[in-house]
Amino acid sequence: MSIFSLKMEIADNRHYNGQLSSLFTIDEAEKARAFHQKVEGYQPTPLQSLDCLAKEIGVGKILVKDESHRFDLCAFKMLGGAYAIARLLCDEYQLDINVFDFDTLKNDIKEKMTFATATDGNHGRGVAWAANKLGQNAVVYMPKGSADERVNNIRALGAECIVTDMNYDDTVRLAIKTAEECGWKIVQDTAWEGYTKIPTWIMQGYTTLAAEAVDQMKIHAVAKPTHVFLQAGVGALAGGVLGYLCDLYGAENLHSVIIEPDQADCIYRSGISADGGMVNVGGDMATIMVGLACGEPNPLGWPVLRDCATQFVSCQDSVAALGMRVLGNPLGDDPRVISGESGAVGAGLLVAAYYHPDREALMAKMGLNKDSVVLLINTEGDTDPVHYREVVWQGKHPTL
Repeated sequence: MSIFSLKMEIADNRHYNGQLSSLFTIDEAEKARAFHQKVEGYQPTPLQSLDCLAKEIGVGKILVKDESHRFDLCAFKMLGGAYAIARLLCDEYQLDINVFDFDTLKNDIKEKMTFATATDGNHGRGVAWAANKLGQNAVVYMPKGSADERVNNIRALGAECIVTDMNYDDTVRLAIKTAEECGWKIVQDTAWEGYTKIPTWIMQGYTTLAAEAVDQMKIHAVAKPTHVFLQAGVGALAGGVLGYLCDLYGAENLHSVIIEPDQADCIYRSGISADGGMVNVGGDMATIMVGLACGEPNPLGWPVLRDCATQFVSCQDSVAALGMRVLGNPLGDDPRVISGESGAVGAGLLVAAYYHPDREALMAKMGLNKDSVVLLINTEGDTDPVHYREVVWQGKHPTL
């Protein structure tokens, strides 16, 4: 295979202190997983072992948690949205989350509630799915340029879907304003002053996938990963999952790499800031990784990443496109993984580093060697099938 150069800015976390989060713990993860296990149709998503790819790039093991199989939604996001809505309703009706039942509650709700959110696609679909399961209403706002397939998937669940002429962060502000005016319940995966409970529940809901992966590693004779690569938009998934894994293994025992598109790298910029404060990114954030096209860090996730992440990465879109092609066209007997733009960037980073002219320096910087066990999260499948084909079949965003 050719040697090629893709843009990857890898920065050590200058603010690391290893302090664990009290919000994203083993106990909270098990509480969330117990809830998800009671949802009709629940099955753990597969943890795929890419042994041929691992051998090719000289690491011990590459494990991919494949969220493209999460229910019939092709992405992990429902884990957060459904759990948060359930917790919200338990508060509303004085119920115990440990005995929560979708069907019973659906019959007990006397007046329909409306849940509102802003989304790049997958989070809104998860909120619409949960509202549909409960016979409630959902209103979903999406930023300009949203793919028709993602819009149609949300509407197919009975939700109202409104595509704005704004970027993601401004769309969030519009959703909040409208929800307050209409008396709707806002279910958003980022936090702000006075709004932390629901996004905390959403992030705790995401930890189910990590708890599943920890159990599934035993099947692959893996005691624990040495590395975890986590993609970040606002940092909700990355913060929740890293918080849980650090509580389980200790931050000092896990090399964690947080990856973003260079057009929306607010976490990366926060990580290299002098004071460790959150840094916002504005503009259109025109990246193919639409699930990561967020310019303002989640203030609940950022402290976890600031304290426990090993490194932050800002990379060009071709890194994600490379990951889509690598996962969809596997080496040898490796299983095929259908991964969308935001889901594939971790695999893309691994391969882009290995085939870079500065391979040795990049692999050493990320601490990758023959003993490394790398955990990747494929957060979505081909949620935009048209663009998936453009990348994987037609070579959009080429490597060379």
